Amino acid sequence: MKILELELHNFRSYELATIRFEPGVNVLVGPNGVGKTNVVEAVGYVSTLGSHRVAADLPLIRKDCDQAILRATASRGQRNVGLEIAINPGRANRLQVSGSPVRSTDFVSQLQTVIFAPEDLALVKGDPSDRRRFLDEVLVARAPRYHSVKSDYDRVVRQRTTLLRSIAGARGATARAGAESTLAVWDDQLVTHGAALLFGRLSLLNEIDGLVATAYEQVAPGKSASIAYLPRSFADLGEHSTLPRDRNELEELLRKEIEIRRSEEFARGVTVVGPHRDDVLLTIGDLPAKAYASHGECWSMALSLRLASFELMRCLDDIPGDPVLILDDVFAELDTTRRAALSQVAMNAEQTIITAAVIEDIPTELQAQQFFITPGQVDRG
Repeated sequence: MKILELELHNFRSYELATIRFEPGVNVLVGPNGVGKTNVVEAVGYVSTLGSHRVAADLPLIRKDCDQAILRATASRGQRNVGLEIAINPGRANRLQVSGSPVRSTDFVSQLQTVIFAPEDLALVKGDPSDRRRFLDEVLVARAPRYHSVKSDYDRVVRQRTTLLRSIAGARGATARAGAESTLAVWDDQLVTHGAALLFGRLSLLNEIDGLVATAYEQVAPGKSASIAYLPRSFADLGEHSTLPRDRNELEELLRKEIEIRRSEEFARGVTVVGPHRDDVLLTIGDLPAKAYASHGECWSMALSLRLASFELMRCLDDIPGDPVLILDDVFAELDTTRRAALSQVAMNAEQTIITAAVIEDIPTELQAQQFFITPGQVDRG
């Protein structure tokens, strides 16, 4: 899989720019702040319909503009696919594949990417939401149907939490009884979509754990690493408890937990049960990485997570070829061992896009097709 061309209209710092990428390694070079990361952010957005830097779409729109448009041509095996996104903050984005409008679930399967960036240190030391986001992004890349599962689950949590707040503030038995009756409907949806998301996450972890261990051994020889799920929304389960792998059993577990914590939810006005409360445990040796990892070990773990997801995706039967590997300003931060491990993967990938402030930051064997970035402009070397 490759991205052949990318066109940016009013995206970040670019009024209009077109970039034609080559197979193999592509290097974007330019001083800090000129827009290198904006380009790879656009590639990632075409892939996942989200930014690896910000949660909202508004910062993606060029100043004094109402809309940004991204167009890309992706090579999928023997055929090329035209992709277009009109980014509309506050409104639904418009998505097209080969000129035809599509749903988000059908769009996210068209171009697969894996991005490794300095922001990935948050996967180790950051909040649980950072690790949940990583897990869900890989899950959607592995099985695009989970994009709608996650969207439906997030919608249910928002609506249910709003209702819980209204119950907490309700006056009179009649008003409270009516709200509680409506809550039962949202309980059912939380159980259904929550169990589906949990099932997907647990299945993914079962596949990726061994790949994380292998990748960590490559970047930090002689050391071990693992990844496990922390079901923190279940009061009766310890951090190291094993959740069932059957979806029906997960639904039953969620339903029981909702009943157990009903009074707590009424008092707090918050949905406290469900996979939106969970975490991922990253372990180096026998110790949790979040609490004990050094700065170098954090880089090793973050890199291992991305290399493991890349390896997982390149082995999927329904993805034609490798995902596009994107390395955003990371080589200057890595020591010799980590640089060598990452270089080996980059050289063997079908297509790699690398950003760097100066070409000397890039290993010599990766200094292939170069693009020089200046404010609002991309020039081919």
